[in-house]
Amino acid sequence: MKKNIYVIIVAFIFSVILWVSISLSNDYYATLEVPVKLIDFPYGFSTGSALPRTISVKLKGKGWKLVSIYLSAESNFVIPVGYETGKRYVNLYNYISENPWLSTDVEVVNFTPDTLSFFIEKAFAKKLKIIPELNLSFQQGYGLASKVIASPDSTLVYGPFSYLKNLDSIKTKLLSLENLQTKTSEKILLERIPGMRYHDNSVSVSLDVQKIVEKNFDNVAVKVIDAPKDREVIFFPNRIKISIRGGVDVLGRIDSTQLNAYVNYRDVVADSLGSLVPQVIIPENTSLIFINPERLRYIIKKFN
Repeated sequence: MKKNIYVIIVAFIFSVILWVSISLSNDYYATLEVPVKLIDFPYGFSTGSALPRTISVKLKGKGWKLVSIYLSAESNFVIPVGYETGKRYVNLYNYISENPWLSTDVEVVNFTPDTLSFFIEKAFAKKLKIIPELNLSFQQGYGLASKVIASPDSTLVYGPFSYLKNLDSIKTKLLSLENLQTKTSEKILLERIPGMRYHDNSVSVSLDVQKIVEKNFDNVAVKVIDAPKDREVIFFPNRIKISIRGGVDVLGRIDSTQLNAYVNYRDVVADSLGSLVPQVIIPENTSLIFINPERLRYIIKKFN
């Protein structure tokens, strides 16, 4: 009985192989979505023209050949540009021989679209700022304690002048990170722009993630700036309390001498309420929570 089972299994496998072999010997139609790639530009030239991301190629051929094309590592329909510059129109049927994966064993029924247009122009170089694209979430009580640092923060970009002249920055691919609670460094690829080449293809970003805390500073003196020599402004009170928020390591290095509160004399002269809100300058990478009191009464003394 056991021997019969083995015979049945072998016969079944052989039948499947025979059926597949016979089936793949027949002619079939297949449609592939293939990326387009321009190659062999004249030296110092490029294009910024928007091309379709893919073209549709309808093929006719033996089943086994169509399967091999589907499984092939080849993934681009290449178009050699040649030496002609300016506005170009190309018929894709003229470039079948440039793509060996479309062998003589298959017939190209049609392309959609079958014609492409693009503009070949002189390439230039321009240094552009790199903008990291980030989607970040933090564990409760944590956040960025300082600005995101990108290294390098800019790169040389080579491309057609008509396109490059309108750019002042380039973005990275989107990086998403969740539940951050420690300092983190990641490498991100730059977002590709058709017709552009970069001196740097990636950037390292450093995220200064810290526990976010609050810190109060009492008795911060309020100063008057640009007051005439024969005038003195006296505030009631003349000192305020300032509360700021930031990373625990950042706030740990800050003392009251790094905070400034002031009122411009011209605002005193223009005031009609009898009290003013002082301007506050706090250290970088911190945020103001409140000042107390919010408004200050004052008197102006004049010297003879």
